[in-house]
Amino acid sequence: MKSLIRRLAFFLKKKVGLPALGLLLAIVFGCFMGLGSYTFYYGEGLSYFSKDPRACVNCHIMQPQYDSWQKASHHGVATCVDCHLPHTLIPKWIAKAENGFFHSKAFTFQDFHEPIIIKEKNAQILQNNCLNCHGTLVHGLTFKTTAKANALRCVHCHRSVGHGDSTGLGNAYPLPKSHSNPKYP
Repeated sequence: MKSLIRRLAFFLKKKVGLPALGLLLAIVFGCFMGLGSYTFYYGEGLSYFSKDPRACVNCHIMQPQYDSWQKASHHGVATCVDCHLPHTLIPKWIAKAENGFFHSKAFTFQDFHEPIIIKEKNAQILQNNCLNCHGTLVHGLTFKTTAKANALRCVHCHRSVGHGDSTGLGNAYPLPKSHSNPKYP
């Protein structure tokens, strides 16, 4: 490999007249940017900057969740972003970046659990968003009880609100262990 690089560097310097390292870096950078741009285009990257729920279905694995959301009670009032991302600017973009990276990695390398299971951090975001919208209604029930690891979460009882009936999806909405509370089976 080193001899190939040396020959290429010699050719570029003597025959073409360009500094070999500069040209080599330009080629590598160009390949990286070209591949990255094509991947962004092919993966419909711009769609992830919107609130449109159809962006979540760019990955075919999310189709059952999208279909069930369309039949759910919150379909008319909440989109994926409203429930699954923080509502403040900086935390929202941090969560989008983290989820985008981990989703891309998981789907590229096919190393995700099927059916998809929400991660603890995202489950807490979901819980916070439930309380953001419904907090005044349930304040007496949830006051100082939803931050603990074994706390009763809204989706424990209201699992079908966001995605409707999970019939045909298997156990598509299993809760993380922290959502399980032996007091409330």
